[in-house]
Amino acid sequence: MSKKVLLNVDGPVATLTLNRPHKLNALDYETIDLLTSHLDDIDDDPKIGGVILTGSGDRAFSAGGDIPQFSRSVEMGAETALRDFVARGQRLTARIEAFKKPIVVAVNGLAYGGGCEITEAAPLAVASERAIFAKPEIRLGMPPTFGGTQRLPRLAGRKRALQLLLTGESFLAPRALELGLINAVVPHDHLLASARSLLDRILVHSPLAIATILTATTRGINLPIAEGLLVEAEQFARMAPTADLREGLDAWLARRPARYGGDWFATAQRAEDQAATPGFPLPAE
Repeated sequence: MSKKVLLNVDGPVATLTLNRPHKLNALDYETIDLLTSHLDDIDDDPKIGGVILTGSGDRAFSAGGDIPQFSRSVEMGAETALRDFVARGQRLTARIEAFKKPIVVAVNGLAYGGGCEITEAAPLAVASERAIFAKPEIRLGMPPTFGGTQRLPRLAGRKRALQLLLTGESFLAPRALELGLINAVVPHDHLLASARSLLDRILVHSPLAIATILTATTRGINLPIAEGLLVEAEQFARMAPTADLREGLDAWLARRPARYGGDWFATAQRAEDQAATPGFPLPAE
């Protein structure tokens, strides 16, 4: 089995490591497909509550797409390049963005092109003080291909994003923090521990509440506020009949820590089943 993406599971946290350090963890077709496949497996695993995504070595999280491989696709024709590279990358970043378990990207070095776009798509990210980001696609005579023209303006604002997209200039971790691309800058040697600490502080809470917050935020952020509020109400309606909500309320009233089941996938699936039951009230579309 290919070792281009490593998987390590420690308790409720899975760590996925891009493992092409000699290529600065560039995203070739196989790496993209493996990462997507691992996320599918993690989504279905009831014992895993969250994901850390990082790169191997000290130089790069990911330098972006594998340019020689992409170049060969372009030589075969625009339709081939679109099918083989762009579609793969956009599926991956969309999968990360819509994932129902929290993903924390731990940026350990270069995050260029596709590596930056993965960071943009993830709900949470921490960066080493050594991290460097860039949107260098324009220097190759092309726009970003994994969602960078869409997600970065939503994070950083149109004008600030366009300056980065149109110049291809690199920027350091403190600038990424200012732009809203990451949540924190941490000492390099503490990067994975910081990512794990963030996940641990999240995973003490109801797995279903986590999933509904992620879903409501991702689905609602680009909608008009009235439509976004309907998404929020729908997600609460899916949560309302669950044991997790009852446990959270009971624990608060009793002034004790809540004790959730810890079965991330099954809890969410039970809520989906209940929401689909005839007579269960959902907000009008």
